[in-house]
Amino acid sequence: MTAPAEGMKAPQFSLHRDGGESVALSDYSGRKLVLFFYPKDDTSGCTAEAIAFSQLQDKFDAAGVAILGMSPDSPKKHDKFIAKHELTVPLASDEEKTTLEAYGVWVEKSMYGRKYMGVERSTFLIDEAGKIEKAWRKVKVPGHAEAVLEAVTA
Repeated sequence: MTAPAEGMKAPQFSLHRDGGESVALSDYSGRKLVLFFYPKDDTSGCTAEAIAFSQLQDKFDAAGVAILGMSPDSPKKHDKFIAKHELTVPLASDEEKTTLEAYGVWVEKSMYGRKYMGVERSTFLIDEAGKIEKAWRKVKVPGHAEAVLEAVTA
């Protein structure tokens, strides 16, 4: 499945999230949303990214922009991850990988010659009408949350 491009409608989702709650794209109707996809809770890059977005949460809030992280980890793993690192951003769980596939971030990866399926670290800025305003693919963590904040406040 190909990833939705800038200007296209963002794929809908309704998933379980941390804290035993659920979350849907429609929950953010009328508000911009930064949706960041990451491979796995409690790995070095994913932890750094979630902490960076958490540290900037107040600035995103001031700009009227919501943040939501998403990975294939379970809500229980998200709860532990949030507690361990004092994260402030909500984390959605896509264990079935349907949303990851819809956004084109569930891809074949390769490490040491071994091929496997995994999440391509990506971020989407979704506008108030549910369209993709900006997409960042193959994200490098250092400075990324700041770059996204700069884009939403520009």
